Amino acid sequence: EQFRSVSSVDEGIPGPQGNTIIKHELLGIASWIAFQSKNFDLAADIYECQLARLGDPGSRQELMVKRADALAFGGKFTEAFEVYRQASETERLRPVHLTNLIEYLSGSIRRQDGGDSQNRGPRGGEEYGASVAAGCPGVGATAFVYEDFSCRICLSFLFEPVTLPCGHCFCKKCLERERKEKEQPMMCKECRDSSRVADVQSYRVNVVLSNLLAKSFPTSHQAGLLRREGNGLYAEKKMEAALEKYNQAILIAPMDHILFSNRSQIHSSLRHYEKALRDAEMACRLMPHWSKGHVRKAQALVSLGRTEEALREYLVCLSIEPDCRLAQTEAHKVNPTLQHSCLIFLLRHSLHSEPAEATDPLSSAVSDVLDPKDLECSLCMRLFYEPVATPCGHTFCLRCLERCLDHNPKCPLCKEELSEYLVQRQFCKTVLMENLISKYLPSELIERQRIHQDEMAEFSNLNKNVPIFVCTMAFPTVPCPLHIFEPCYRLMIRRCMETGTKCFGMCLEDNLKGFADYGCLLEIRDVKFFSDGRSVADTIGRRRFKVIQHSERDGYNTADIEYLEDVKVEGVAQRELQSLHDTVYDLALVWVNSLKTEQKERIEGHFGPMPQKDSELQDSPNGPSWCWWLLAVLPLEGRAQLPFLAITSLKERLSGIRKVLLFMAHSKHR
Repeated sequence: EQFRSVSSVDEGIPGPQGNTIIKHELLGIASWIAFQSKNFDLAADIYECQLARLGDPGSRQELMVKRADALAFGGKFTEAFEVYRQASETERLRPVHLTNLIEYLSGSIRRQDGGDSQNRGPRGGEEYGASVAAGCPGVGATAFVYEDFSCRICLSFLFEPVTLPCGHCFCKKCLERERKEKEQPMMCKECRDSSRVADVQSYRVNVVLSNLLAKSFPTSHQAGLLRREGNGLYAEKKMEAALEKYNQAILIAPMDHILFSNRSQIHSSLRHYEKALRDAEMACRLMPHWSKGHVRKAQALVSLGRTEEALREYLVCLSIEPDCRLAQTEAHKVNPTLQHSCLIFLLRHSLHSEPAEATDPLSSAVSDVLDPKDLECSLCMRLFYEPVATPCGHTFCLRCLERCLDHNPKCPLCKEELSEYLVQRQFCKTVLMENLISKYLPSELIERQRIHQDEMAEFSNLNKNVPIFVCTMAFPTVPCPLHIFEPCYRLMIRRCMETGTKCFGMCLEDNLKGFADYGCLLEIRDVKFFSDGRSVADTIGRRRFKVIQHSERDGYNTADIEYLEDVKVEGVAQRELQSLHDTVYDLALVWVNSLKTEQKERIEGHFGPMPQKDSELQDSPNGPSWCWWLLAVLPLEGRAQLPFLAITSLKERLSGIRKVLLFMAHSKHR
């Protein structure tokens, strides 16, 4: 009452300016004490009195925010938001202005741990699960229980997991609901990528992962089956039967917030609003950062006529998921003048508090039942390495699947067509599967990695077991586009790309040895894939080599090789070489310029224009690039071109080219 008498002092009483200042300070102290003693109505009245005395806009805004805080803490949200709005019209609100409101809202969420649902005793058999859950530990318990095995959308047990092309897993039903409810293109909740998320209805349940989860968490899986049956009955308007299914599910999985949320919806449909509210409160307690639980609670509160509390729940929902259309629509119905956008950013930051430390009580369950054979590739019969899931739901090692698709664009198990999957090349590793192997089978994974690294080291060696493409003549510095269609060469090109060498040898065919003794190392510059598995590789010649030993691997040829380099000369021999070089270059220009326009355009379109003279003849171990360009375009058979690759004397190679040019010039004049 003393505080009220201070705030009601007649502002018209004459006196020195100091008295006004003292009165203002007294009111400030009084309002602070009222706030601290939780007498929020009194604090709001004092702030209102102070506002009547002030003219300074900056000070008015600060007092308006304080008054709005007091109203919010007193549960008068409609009035509070109106005062916040008025304060924002005076001057743009800064984050610090809403600190008290945020702390109150987030604190009230945390206080739900000891909420009313605990005090209201269980009512009959259907409430047994709620009483069990009420006695279980704290906030976010569901997430801690399942940890690695939860869906990022519903934050519950991963039931009927579907793997998206980006490699992340979600419940099939959650994906279908997201696709139906969201107006904008659907995106992965983990990586925020929408470009890889196509029609989720075409994705099947991940067979390996689903079986593993059912084996590791039999009760949670059974609860998921009961939930699915209950949803079917609810869709058929069989409310009592649906409720019975959910009662059974909660008995075996009393920590699943989705079960309470869905049962709340069933109770609302049956007009059991108090029961609906209790279940919604339990869902929020188990998973406070799940927006749908707050929507369910708000709907139950609206049905009970508690609109201000409902408004708060809708705001909490929007702070967690700002694009929730249902919460936006319903909140606007409750308060058409609501302006919540200024709070969203701050609310989200306050709600996303540091996660509590918790252990995963079911991790040991997985370790106990997990058999390495559960995570074996059906193609190589080894532990999954870089596991990928096909749209049809089957999982394979990445390289095993690619090798199968080289031969047939169908799933190796169910034979479903995978042509589109193949052309998109969306072979993203299944993140959850990789994490499971890493966490629960570390020693087996280390051994599997060692085998893979040994294979890659062998493929990376560009002297031993170098892959050989047996096809045509190739020359250093000259482009060599290739159409890859044979399965063995698809594998070979892919391995060259995976190891990072991007190189392989090109040799002519030899009837006796399989391929010629000399060839050119090609480097892949680009590869374009087609839907049927074929590809076009853009390659360019790099180095000449001599084959030391012919061999074969996985259907394609390999060889041990040594590289060839031109022998350098000095003094008189160098000057003679320069003179010969200039003479042959001039002869080559004459021949090129004598070609018909169409011929010349075709050649340049395929091999590029004729290179200029090199400033230093012997800088490159392969000699001048124009020599190789000319050999590639001259009308010579492969057998006639092959000896030039073996020559390590530039003088001898130039002399041979000159003979060819003189012969062609002589033939032309006949």
